[in-house]
Amino acid sequence: MVPARLCLLCLFIPQAFPGAQPAEVYVDVPENYGGNFPLYLTKLPLPRKETEGQIVLSGDSGVAAEGPFAVDPESGFLLVTRALDREEQAEYQLQVTLETEDGRVLWGPQHVLVHVKDENDQVPHFSQAIYKVQLSQGTRPGVPFFFLEASDGDAPGTANSDLRFHILNQAPSQPSADMFQLEPQLGALALSPEGSTSLDQALEGPYQLLVQVKDMGDQASGHQTTATIDVSIVENTWVPLDPVHLAENLQVPYPHHVAQVHWSGGDVHYHLESQPLGPFDVDKEGKLYVTRELDREAQAEYLLRVRAQNTRGEDYAETLELHVVVMDENDNMPVCPPRGPAISIPELSPPGTKVAKLLVEDADAPGSPNSHIVYRLLSPEPEEGAEGRAFELDSTSGSVTLGAAPLQAGQNILLQVLVTDLGGAEGGLSSTCEIAVTITDINDHAPEFTTSQIEPLSLPEDTEPGTLVTTLMATDADLEPAFRLMDFAIEAGDVEGTFGLDWEPDSGRVQLRLLKNLSYEAAPSHKLVVVVRSVAEPVGPDPGPGATVTVTVLVERVVPPPQLDQESYEASVPVSTPAGSLLLTIRPSDPMSSPLRFSLVNDSEGWLCIEEVSGEVHIARPLQGAQPGDMYTVLVEAQDADEPTLSTSANLVIHFLKAPSAPTPTLAPVPSRHLCTPRQDRGVVVGGPRGDPDLAGGHGPYSFALGPNPTAQRDWRLRALNVIVCRCNVEGQCMRKVGRMKGMPTKLSAVGILVGTLIAIGIFLILIFTHLTLARKKDLDQPVDSVPLKAAV
Repeated sequence: MVPARLCLLCLFIPQAFPGAQPAEVYVDVPENYGGNFPLYLTKLPLPRKETEGQIVLSGDSGVAAEGPFAVDPESGFLLVTRALDREEQAEYQLQVTLETEDGRVLWGPQHVLVHVKDENDQVPHFSQAIYKVQLSQGTRPGVPFFFLEASDGDAPGTANSDLRFHILNQAPSQPSADMFQLEPQLGALALSPEGSTSLDQALEGPYQLLVQVKDMGDQASGHQTTATIDVSIVENTWVPLDPVHLAENLQVPYPHHVAQVHWSGGDVHYHLESQPLGPFDVDKEGKLYVTRELDREAQAEYLLRVRAQNTRGEDYAETLELHVVVMDENDNMPVCPPRGPAISIPELSPPGTKVAKLLVEDADAPGSPNSHIVYRLLSPEPEEGAEGRAFELDSTSGSVTLGAAPLQAGQNILLQVLVTDLGGAEGGLSSTCEIAVTITDINDHAPEFTTSQIEPLSLPEDTEPGTLVTTLMATDADLEPAFRLMDFAIEAGDVEGTFGLDWEPDSGRVQLRLLKNLSYEAAPSHKLVVVVRSVAEPVGPDPGPGATVTVTVLVERVVPPPQLDQESYEASVPVSTPAGSLLLTIRPSDPMSSPLRFSLVNDSEGWLCIEEVSGEVHIARPLQGAQPGDMYTVLVEAQDADEPTLSTSANLVIHFLKAPSAPTPTLAPVPSRHLCTPRQDRGVVVGGPRGDPDLAGGHGPYSFALGPNPTAQRDWRLRALNVIVCRCNVEGQCMRKVGRMKGMPTKLSAVGILVGTLIAIGIFLILIFTHLTLARKKDLDQPVDSVPLKAAV
């Protein structure tokens, strides 16, 4: 009894849980299978045959429509219909479902991974048939000077693509038959120890090598191919270098070429090292450069090491060394002391009054010509007609005193003294030292702008308040800081207070800023007059009313860019939509705005087109390659026809829908949905919809399925149909027992209605007769004189 229950439970589980996900099935298929097709791969765990629905196979692109896979509905086997090529596709992702006609999944999906097993069907090949290589004398044995390149189309990481290189022949075979060695796995060609010794003794060659590449690793079997290597022997140019002397602070364009190395063999990479680390480099041609100026005081010598290497970083030969010597020069100029605060000299001070003494230092050797310094006064120069100089300088000690020329109050004098080493001789280095001298001043100078009028300035009318318009500069010739404080104001041209000024009291820089919004219609231009005055009370014969500058601001009209009626657009179309179909129309948000010109910016597939004037978007060509559920985004650009510089754009997103199903061929209907009995025919063609309500939800004892032909499974569908077997009359019409029609009364209900109607009529007549009898009796009981007489007419 227990086994029977287990059997029933197993039969029940697939029906109770139709949505359970089966485990993935993994199948191996040999590449280039040479047997008969179809080849049955594996049996799928499909539900019982009594389950309704059709088997649907889907997966990689083209699998369901063209093969090469199919499912046998009778046996449930997954089969392949043709040979597979791993190099064309190595894996196939399939899934099998059982679905109803309306696409509802009854079972599955069952995922199936088909792996195509590789076989050695690809022949390896070299990148070239003939290689030409140069080999330099002096090349170390075992260091590869050339690398062969070969490829194999079989699966990577397998023996089918495991390549081995071999030298089949060397011509000539003198002075040794084994001049070269070839690394089997990497294809690295190098000199053998015997070949290196022979090349060092004499210039031999050229040599021609016949090389082979074979797959299947070290196995004896496998595909193979050959190539030729022509090896030319060249003279060794890798020779030692003489020392290089470089002057410090050399004024030449950098990088500056200083030496040259050369490896005559091919495929060389140069590597440079500097001890200590210095500004040196080497290019791919072996040219050595210094990349910036050298300083002998920082480093007097450098040792450079140059290596010639192959692509794996192995040295072809010994390292070359180059000594670089930095030569000394008089590169330390005299250093002036930091300029301190200005020295105040009262006006009318007598000549000879000590002003300052310069203390100059030179980093060169003390007591040498490089540190012998002399002094010379550069400025101020004596004025024309003046008696003597305003200042005197001792050329040996650097002492500065007042001269005979008078000084005016309020002067700010900067003394410039030239100090030169080498005792002032030609070629000496020099510096200019400065001494600030202030003559006590009064506030007798009014501030002035650096310019009285500037070029007109343009501002868009949508400029944000707070924007900087321009910066004005003013100067004051007074020396005392308190006398140089300035005040600024807009004297004219700004009645509405549209502009404002920002400045620091001790600065001659004032910023003109926008305070309010501009309007082209209200004022297309503004002519501002800015005045500057001294904060302190000016003194003197004629201080003046203050300096002014005129600033003209032109307001630019701002035309807003066009706007569309939507920020973005979406449309849904079936993938079978024909070319020329209208999707939607792009319109401006304001119908009364300027006309727009429309264009598509990034229609990469060329599926769409847009009318330039109307904005209608059409299908330009069939939507080949589009898949249901995909989205396609293009950018619609709208440009103002009157102002081409004004434009806007919006995204147009196309959602692709599944194409409407093509009508499926069906069997021709027959006049009747019944099967008469008895009948002598072997079969009957039955058609028509389920029209009998008595058969709704019924299940017959039979199941039907299409044959294994893929064309029949693609173009035809089966639909369940109930058939009633009955006895028929002579005209072939089925005779069936007729029951009570819905909505019609029964006999019992009809009798009840009739009896009820008669009783109601009888009760009504009894009431009428009773009322008449009582009225007549009342008239007989009244006296004669109580009866009123009829009035005479």
